[in-house]
Order: sequence, then structure tokens, then C-alpha cells
Amino acid sequence: MNWNRIQRKIPKTSSEAGIYVALDDLVRLRFQTSDFSLRPTQPVKSILSGRYGSKLRGRGMDFAELRRYQKGDDIRSMDWKVTARTGKPHIRICEEEKDRTVLILVDQRSNQFFGTQRQMKSVTAAECAAIAVWRTLAAGDRAGAIVFNESESAVIRPRRSDANAMAILGHIVRMNHALRAGKSQPPCPKAINHALTLAASLTPHDGLVVLISDLAGINTESARLVDRIAAHNDIITLLTHDASRIDAFLKSMNISDGQQQTEVDFSATTIRRRLAADFEEEATRAEKYLRRLSAPMLRINTAEDSVTQIRRLLGVPASNK
Repeated sequence: MNWNRIQRKIPKTSSEAGIYVALDDLVRLRFQTSDFSLRPTQPVKSILSGRYGSKLRGRGMDFAELRRYQKGDDIRSMDWKVTARTGKPHIRICEEEKDRTVLILVDQRSNQFFGTQRQMKSVTAAECAAIAVWRTLAAGDRAGAIVFNESESAVIRPRRSDANAMAILGHIVRMNHALRAGKSQPPCPKAINHALTLAASLTPHDGLVVLISDLAGINTESARLVDRIAAHNDIITLLTHDASRIDAFLKSMNISDGQQQTEVDFSATTIRRRLAADFEEEATRAEKYLRRLSAPMLRINTAEDSVTQIRRLLGVPASNK
């Protein structure tokens, strides 16, 4: 891969804040995300703790200490022999093995090029991906990515280096700036399955797959591929969604699927309620399926800062900002 060639083609800054992402902004996220991790060991309030506990516990883990059970601890870490001997519950604390493979799937299809507040879903997805890349490197792990749109899936193999991180961000920015309203490229729901197929071949075992998408186009084949990945790896899904799905504030809006366009009237309460109910049904269905795989799903909307949302969902105290 010729990083210098990629670098010349991508804009470092953008005057169209919220519509397109800028490389400099993605790099700055490295210094705004030093107080949380994507690793399984999480604060009690984190969405990654409790019922979603990592399936990789016990594999690639080194014993660190034995201590009394505390509310919120994963019961699977219970040391039953010590508990029986002392009459009080104890758990084993382990430190996760370094140099784990983290593969980040970043959706930059035309369905992501939509936003009614603050920024586009595609920008939110790009920011989330950058956060995942920088936190992966900070943990001493190897970061790789599959950045995809309707016609291309750019594969950056996992490595532990800043150069690899910049290559990932470069592909994200390049595809992000290729998005256009009214672009003739037809929607391609199957692109997400192609990305999942590639992910299954790149993470054979003991890795972490981070899927960042609005999940448009997922079907039974998607579920089969996710099952295949989850059999030997952890999965985290960041569901990007526009704030209008839960609280439409505009009276009307022109929307398009890239081929047809129509105006939607949001002034009617029944329409706003139906939009919110449809989104909740879709998201809840995905969450229930992923929960069966011990795979958490974080809902990230376009109306709020991405770092703030992820920090809150991971249980990081507000005072740590």
C-alpha cells in the first residue's frame, strides 16, 4: 500500500462540517479518547459489562488477583473453590493478553449519507471508526479495517502502527468524500454481507470485530455470517442513526434513496410516532439477536457528539471529559 499516494488524494480539512469528515478531525480524536477502552473489562455501568461479558474470558488471559465479589461483577469469573472454602463469594481478576486483533468495519454507503441534525450518519460512522482505531492502538492491540461502500471494500490488514491507523483513516475520508446527493450509484444492500464475509476470513479466532453501520440491508445471510464470526470472536456493533428517527423536529423534508425522491410531512404526530416506533422495533430486534451472541450494540445518533455518546455508554464518568 502506498500511503503517500493515498495521502495526496484526501483532504486534510473540510469547510463542510457535518456533511463530510476531515482527516485532521479524525486524528484529533486520538487525544479526546484516553479514558476508555473497548476491552471486555469495563465499569459496572458500561454496556459492555454484565450480561454482555466477553466470550473470550479464560482464553488469552493472565491471572492478576483474587478479591471479594462486588455488585456488577461477572458471575462467570467466580472462583467457586475459594468461595466454598471461605464461605464468601470471591472472583478471579485476569488481565487480558496484549496484541489482540481488532477489525473495524466502516459503512460508507449512500444510505449513510443522511442527517437532519449536526451531521451525516456517514460522518458519525467515520468518527466512531477513528475512536476505535486510536483506542485499539492505545491498548497495544493491532488495528485493521474494512471500509466499504456500494462498489468497493478497502481492506487494511491489522497492524500495530500509526502508519496503519493513518491508512485506515485515509480510506475512510476518501470514501466519505465520494458520497454525493443524487449520485447515480444504486443502493447495494449486499455490500454489508460482502464486508462481513471478508471479516470472517480475516479474524479466524480470539479477535474483536467492530461493525459500524446503520445495518441497512441486513438479512438472513448477514445473520449467518455474524454467527460464524461470533463463534470464535467478540463483536461490538455501533448502530448509526439519525435523530429524526426518534424525534423529528422538521415540519417536512425531501428524502431520496438515490433514485427516487419524495417529500415527507413530519408535522403530523402520528407520522413522528410511527417513525420512532419503527426505529425502536428495528433496533430492539437487532439488539436481541446480538445479545444471544454476547455482542453489545451501541446506538450512536447524529445529533450528539460521538465521543460523548460512546463515553456515556461505556460508563465513563462525566468528570473524566
